[in-house]
Amino acid sequence: MYKLTIELDWASDETLTINSHDFEKLQIIQEFIEFQQEHGWAVDYEAVDKSEDDAEEEVPAFALNAHEPL
Repeated sequence: MYKLTIELDWASDETLTINSHDFEKLQIIQEFIEFQQEHGWAVDYEAVDKSEDDAEEEVPAFALNAHEPL
């Protein structure tokens, strides 16, 4: 098990501790928190879900022939 402990800049004496078996996830979390601390926690960003295919949803044939708009 890996352990990540980060001192939070904006909190006087607080730390964040995360235990995980996945070292790569801990690295991602650490990089994210360091980035936020460097930029004042006021950065706009967009979360992206990479777990699903980017393929377009297939439209059923009956929908293409419908008289009503989709």
